[in-house]
Amino acid sequence: MLQPTGGTVHDSPDRAYSSVTEQVLSLPMHDSGSAARLLISVVLAAFLLAIAGCTSHTETSVNASFQPAEPFDEDAVAVTYDEGALPAGSDVELTASSTGDGSTYTLVLDSVQADRDFGAHLHTDPCGQEPEDSGPHYQDEPDPEQPSTDPEYANPENEVWLDLTTDGAGHGESEATVDWLPRSGEANSVVLHQRHTATAEGEAGAAGDRLGCVNVSPDFD
Repeated sequence: MLQPTGGTVHDSPDRAYSSVTEQVLSLPMHDSGSAARLLISVVLAAFLLAIAGCTSHTETSVNASFQPAEPFDEDAVAVTYDEGALPAGSDVELTASSTGDGSTYTLVLDSVQADRDFGAHLHTDPCGQEPEDSGPHYQDEPDPEQPSTDPEYANPENEVWLDLTTDGAGHGESEATVDWLPRSGEANSVVLHQRHTATAEGEAGAAGDRLGCVNVSPDFD
């Protein structure tokens, strides 16, 4: 399971606040001008604290080449179950980042099958030798009935959908943003599927066969 590596955590709001506070405490207090400067500095410190809190984020990135499922390599980051669609050695880049209470995901494929659709979703379990090993879609609000085909739960606001279409060179990109963070340890891979994701009642979330899988654990705690 790949934990956040190479990520960046921006300076904490406490550090910004402490820096300004030190400057405030060093001000002379013998006249009204100093008092005014003190008030301005306190307001500035509060503003910097708020800004720092809003912009701090954590990022997890994966860059890998797809490996065949047989023989299975336990250390493989990306696994292909269909080398016609996702050839062994083709490339995948996956990034998960958090900002506040939301998260954004980007998927980039290179040198895969050209001019075709792929479905892609965040799943609960790590990749395995078998396509089903990665478990169901991760859902922010879990559907009490599984497998989930109810559009109230199987939708791009409650799940992470990264559907894309490749160009003539086998390159494709997608991005998804949701207003929640995955629960720690409960999201562990992104699975690539045969087609774009269905949305109708009774088939919502379905995207055909599982063609490949990429291990990623976007734990932002």
